[in-house]
Amino acid sequence: MNADQGLFVPLILGIIEGLTEFLPVSSTGHLLLAGHFFGLTEPATFVVLIQLGAILAVITVYFTRLGQLIRDALKGQRYAWHFAGAVIIACIPAVLAGVLLRDFIQQVLYETPVVICTTLLVGGIALLIVDRLPLKPRYTDIYTYPWHLALIVGLFQMLALIPGVSRSGATVVGAMLFGTDKRSAAEFTFFVALPIMTGAFGYDLYKSRDMIDMSLGLDIAIGFAASFVVGALVVRYLLNFVSRHGFTPFAIWRIAVGGGGLIALWLMR
Repeated sequence: MNADQGLFVPLILGIIEGLTEFLPVSSTGHLLLAGHFFGLTEPATFVVLIQLGAILAVITVYFTRLGQLIRDALKGQRYAWHFAGAVIIACIPAVLAGVLLRDFIQQVLYETPVVICTTLLVGGIALLIVDRLPLKPRYTDIYTYPWHLALIVGLFQMLALIPGVSRSGATVVGAMLFGTDKRSAAEFTFFVALPIMTGAFGYDLYKSRDMIDMSLGLDIAIGFAASFVVGALVVRYLLNFVSRHGFTPFAIWRIAVGGGGLIALWLMR
């Protein structure tokens, strides 16, 4: 970050993270492109660690339901344990791939804007097609998602390790193709995000512990606060928006950003 930009960069990047983390548009892709095209840069560690704000946003909005799930699990309620198992199963593929491929992802893919723009564009087209398919949902309650469906969602989520794919977008597409409705698919991504993002946060914090000084720590704190506030607003209103409008608006946005980015990269050669 340039010194003369002060706290502006982490604030803007935190807002971008909060706006895009739970939308199927790829928060990481947007953050990296903001750095490439507009000079709003921070270390890759910053991009991962400010996701904690988005995690806490989900916990805040779903605090009552999470508390009820925990209480019912302690009482031995079968649905609560079934749901917990589904969430864990959905996280396993991305966790394994993330640990094994972390360095390649951050050192190669994060530094390749043409990959990010291409995946934004292709992912937008895929989301647009799936959103318009005459699919007949078989699963509308996230608490009754079968474990094989959770594994399929997890495999799709693994694709989101490629910047620009979008974790929520990949899980939504996978869930809808295999029998869920739009609203529950979006909601399931919130719950799957909690362990996967918490794990990514903890792992990256440990791996980067020697890089974090007072200056970067302040930037992370600002980015975290911004992503928390904006992320909470997105989580609170996203499901109703999806129920009314589907995912087409997000698909169009992805296509516009990805296509525009590729044109800009070609002109900058």
